[in-house]
Amino acid sequence: MWCELSQGNFFDEYQMEGVSAEQNEIYLELVPENLSRALKMAQNAKTVKIKLTNKQSPCLTVAVELISLSGSSRIVTHDLPVKIIPRRLWNDYREPRVPNFDVSIYLPALKTMKNVVERMKNLSNFMVIEANGNGVINLKIETDLVSVSTHFKDLGNPPWACNEATQNSTQEKYPDKMSEARVDIRKLLQFLAGQQVNPTKAICNISHERMVHFLLMHEEVSLQYFIPAHA
Repeated sequence: MWCELSQGNFFDEYQMEGVSAEQNEIYLELVPENLSRALKMAQNAKTVKIKLTNKQSPCLTVAVELISLSGSSRIVTHDLPVKIIPRRLWNDYREPRVPNFDVSIYLPALKTMKNVVERMKNLSNFMVIEANGNGVINLKIETDLVSVSTHFKDLGNPPWACNEATQNSTQEKYPDKMSEARVDIRKLLQFLAGQQVNPTKAICNISHERMVHFLLMHEEVSLQYFIPAHA
């Protein structure tokens, strides 16, 4: 999973000093539950400040200003231990490259898709996702005992024609031809069940028999999910 947030949508003040002017970045590793707990307290705060500090060891310090019913304020501070990622390992943490995909299609309503996958999960550990350039996507379970499929049509295809990733894609040459990937149904459900944002656009890119790439776009957040295909 890869998530990108624009600081301008979240912070009134922002100051960043990376390792150098050319590489103005800092890579941190932290336990997400710790940050989640600190930010839950900040939901009704007057101000929230997040700073990288050194308190015997590196910490992400979250300072929350809370206002009481009497009008007085108090500062609650959370020091979250973090690991500084050395520069030699940065390439391991950069945004994953999206492989050339064969078809790109808009997803149906994620809640509807989740309900369908939930009902099919007891039939198999794997699901085939297939789509084409005419706005059709199918979800299929195929075993020795049963074959089940759900069809969605008229979903539309994103206008990626000028994108080099699809210039030679199956979608452009043969819009009726299906491209597919067989994925672990548990990983697909994790993606569908974990959605807390209401995306303005939800896109599925399929690299035939290699990978499914989901892209969710919101005004303030973009999320990418990569699910490898199984033979």
